Amino acid sequence: MSKQRKKKTRRDTAEIARSVVEEAIGEPLTPREEEPEEQPEEDTRNPAAVALSKLGASKGGKARAKKLSKKRRVAIAKKAARARWRKK
Repeated sequence: MSKQRKKKTRRDTAEIARSVVEEAIGEPLTPREEEPEEQPEEDTRNPAAVALSKLGASKGGKARAKKLSKKRRVAIAKKAARARWRKK
């Protein structure tokens, strides 16, 4: 027989505290309100422009990497690393 694992869900501190209190008093506090489902906003972008953008994005990075020399790519990478690790 295989053991089934419970799917772990992340809960914030308030939810954990609430469940501890409910367990301690033996009854639920107030009914939990379900979050309303967000309806996706209607896409108002031009479909032709979106398709063209996807085409360019798929080849843009590869073409740029091919065009740059190894020395230039290393310089860009070092500059990015310095920016990431710079103290604020």
